[in-house]
Amino acid sequence: MGVSGSGKTTVAKGISSLMGWEFAEGDAFHSEANVAKMSSGQPLTDDDRWPWLGSIGEWISAKEAVGESAVVTCSALRRVYRDLLRDGRPHVRFLHVEAPSEVIQDRMEHRAGHYMPPSLLPSQLATLEPLGADEPGVSVTNEGTAAEVLDRSLRALGLRKDPTA
Repeated sequence: MGVSGSGKTTVAKGISSLMGWEFAEGDAFHSEANVAKMSSGQPLTDDDRWPWLGSIGEWISAKEAVGESAVVTCSALRRVYRDLLRDGRPHVRFLHVEAPSEVIQDRMEHRAGHYMPPSLLPSQLATLEPLGADEPGVSVTNEGTAAEVLDRSLRALGLRKDPTA
């Protein structure tokens, strides 16, 4: 979880690859209307987000139903969003990938092919509610190389790079 440009996808793909778990990009669950809205520089409202979060939750439920571990990215900016994602899904844990706003802004300005414009970063930062002490999850900083952030994330989550070790 985290704001756009924080490094969620890079970390999630790394965890997925190392653990052998299926990966899903939360952005792929957005409706065309949501993507169009964000592409035009308009932040989403809660009414825009509920169906999107519901779709991600259904994907998580399908994985839990067959006993599969998986990784999905989702901004999950507010606690109420995270509560929805956890509702009836006892195995959900969050990894909040954090980075200074100027670092995220720079990344967003230099990445190609993403619909989220850098102009929406301030609205995401204003909406962000950090993980509460009673929520199942951990936070890591996105400082250093991708490998260092991945290693820090695995340690924070209590996962091993080699699940057979």
